[in-house]
Amino acid sequence: GRSLSPCQSDASRRHCRIDKEKSGFISLVSRYLSGNEEQIEWGKIHTPTDEVVVPYDTLAAPPEDLAATKALLDKLAVLKLNGGLGTTMGCTGPKSVIEVRNGFTFLDLIVVQIEVGSLNKKYGSNVPLLLMNSFNTHDDTLKIVEKYANSNIQIHTFNQSQYPRVVADEFLPWPSKGKTDKDGWYPPGHGDIFPSLMNSGKLDLLLSQGKEYVFIANSDNLGAIVDMKILNHLIHKQNEYCMEVTPKTLADVKGGTLISYEGRVQLLEIAQVPDAHVNEFKSIEKFKIFNTNNLWVSLKAIKRLVEADALKMEIIPNPKEVEGVKVLQLETAAGAAIRFFDHAIGMNVPRSRFLPVKATSDLQLVQSDLYTLVDGFVTRNAARTNPSNPSIELGPEFKKVGCFLGRFKSIPSIVELDSLKVSGDVWFGSGIVLKGKVTITAKPGVKLEIPDGKVIENKKLLAPFSL
Repeated sequence: GRSLSPCQSDASRRHCRIDKEKSGFISLVSRYLSGNEEQIEWGKIHTPTDEVVVPYDTLAAPPEDLAATKALLDKLAVLKLNGGLGTTMGCTGPKSVIEVRNGFTFLDLIVVQIEVGSLNKKYGSNVPLLLMNSFNTHDDTLKIVEKYANSNIQIHTFNQSQYPRVVADEFLPWPSKGKTDKDGWYPPGHGDIFPSLMNSGKLDLLLSQGKEYVFIANSDNLGAIVDMKILNHLIHKQNEYCMEVTPKTLADVKGGTLISYEGRVQLLEIAQVPDAHVNEFKSIEKFKIFNTNNLWVSLKAIKRLVEADALKMEIIPNPKEVEGVKVLQLETAAGAAIRFFDHAIGMNVPRSRFLPVKATSDLQLVQSDLYTLVDGFVTRNAARTNPSNPSIELGPEFKKVGCFLGRFKSIPSIVELDSLKVSGDVWFGSGIVLKGKVTITAKPGVKLEIPDGKVIENKKLLAPFSL
């Protein structure tokens, strides 16, 4: 019979993967130590034209008929970045299993969207879902996806690379100094998605199924749904890479932006900006857009570039202190890969495609009357005339999901709210309506309970006085 290549059996495939991870880590470290990172020359930066950052409203309508739509969808796979834990919101396990609304988790919504809401049932297509886990989320995720076993969707899970943390002062891998538990390791950022897709065997599997594009997004971005207009455009124009960007608001001044630089489109992150230009970078006038991290990428191009070892994204050094030891994590970002792909573009999309849930204040928005949930899609209430969402600041008492939920008998109406700031031991009754600019402060040692049905408009409440 045919002799197996060295990476065919399961055990040897695992060894191969570990070898590839090792060489990936070594090449990252040597790139970092060589100090050859190019500095951006500020004078060479140009604002991209509409050819490079395409306005969403100029896209052609996708085909109407079912067969043509199915043909497009059959070329697509959806991949969600699922490596993050829910720790910042006080939850154990993967962040994607936090309940977003009506008892649905992020993962539930993602599955329902692909399965029922738009794609596989409606068009008879077979859009697979891939979850890129980290070693922190992998075991939990495997258990969680069992509940979707009978659904009309293929779910593939794979692990991103696991690199050793480096002890900062000696620049040695922490595990080789006797740190054997998992705190000695880290997942090296989502730039690692390209080699990990390849090393896991998932890339070749998708290509063998006739897939051409992967739509990558953070699992906590509720706005990152499959868009036929974008897919149709990319397939027709043969763009190897598309980054969805959206206009900056004052809340997004730190987000990475797209620039034209020496004839290519590339991502500019705040970390790469010389100190003298940071304020200019943050201004909404010059750099009007930012990266949503919704990315559409050609699978063939990923294979070509990974095999050529051509994806040398900017290295993001992330210093941490773990158990009193100063360590360094070297990371890369998937968005920074844009400059290595041919015919890469940005797509200036509506803000509705960027609805991340990073904190309980975001959960308050999504669980309120500002949004509705239909077939897994979270849609904004047309009754709100202001295009931007209210700004919400909740004190540390609300930081954990459990505490947050406990402090609201029901989520207040915020359709007419501009801003809310809550500090101290505040508890909300049910059916409360918040409008305009509202500040609610309970002084230390004071418990403030806001009664059911109360309407608060343009007020500063200070307990123990003003209620």
